[in-house]
Amino acid sequence: MAKGASLFHSPKQSDASMPAEAPRSRSFWEDALRSLLRDKLTVLSMSVLLLLTIGCIVLPPLVEDWTGFDSNSTNVLDRYAAPGENKHLLGADQLGRDQLIRLLYGGRVSFGIAYLASFLSITIGVIVGILAGYYGGVLDEFIMWIINTLASIPQLFLLILVSTIFSASPAVLVIILGVLGWITSCRLVRGEVIALRERDYILAAHAMGAPAWRIAIFHLFPNVLPLIIVALTINAGTLILIESGLSFLGLGVQPPIPSWGNMLTTARTYFVTGPHLVVWPGMLITVTVLCFYLVGDGLRDALDPWIRR
Repeated sequence: MAKGASLFHSPKQSDASMPAEAPRSRSFWEDALRSLLRDKLTVLSMSVLLLLTIGCIVLPPLVEDWTGFDSNSTNVLDRYAAPGENKHLLGADQLGRDQLIRLLYGGRVSFGIAYLASFLSITIGVIVGILAGYYGGVLDEFIMWIINTLASIPQLFLLILVSTIFSASPAVLVIILGVLGWITSCRLVRGEVIALRERDYILAAHAMGAPAWRIAIFHLFPNVLPLIIVALTINAGTLILIESGLSFLGLGVQPPIPSWGNMLTTARTYFVTGPHLVVWPGMLITVTVLCFYLVGDGLRDALDPWIRR
């Protein structure tokens, strides 16, 4: 009986003899997120951008209720008020307008132009880049001819030319910057698609009769998405600088609509009388652009598997 019983294993022994289940492998996005969270500088920069963006959207009406000022209310007695004087936390400008409220409303305009124009330019660049890279041939040559022609003209000259023709409202600036800023992203996407279109899974999808739009959306686009995210972030920071430069030339957002660019341009005239008028918009532009570039660099490191390794 004992000999026969030895032929059977107890459940505990049977479970122990079974091979352990293999751990689930992490996906590409999970690896990228883990790598991104380990980069403290990138996380800090993303937090600063998030706080600035949310603050410019949420805080203006709250600050107006607390201080009793609005973005265009003037008071001659408060001209060049120092920070903290007469309930002006960040001071007042040459017309006695509260600087904090105008900075918050100006941030709405600057961030809005940067985000929307960057999204528009990246969208155009992705669509045109996928078409040029996937189809090639005459279409690719025609698109590259357009890109090379536009690239041979200085971008600032094009912006000045178009801005003088159309009125420089925030909506018009979004369209101008978006339409003229797709060249770089198009080149990046086109080069990536040319490398991807010869991969086995693309050829297999084509051989199985998948239409071109399906290959573009479900096979090409996911593979260029990391590149798009990085380009979108860096492009947003660049557009804030471009908007500030156009405002310096008098071709950006026109007063009384505030933006960080035109606030800084106007303040340089009153630098001696009210130096704080230059400090705050200049500091916000510098910090915001720096954070955009740091986030873009961190995303590039996190989304590139070769750099991660």
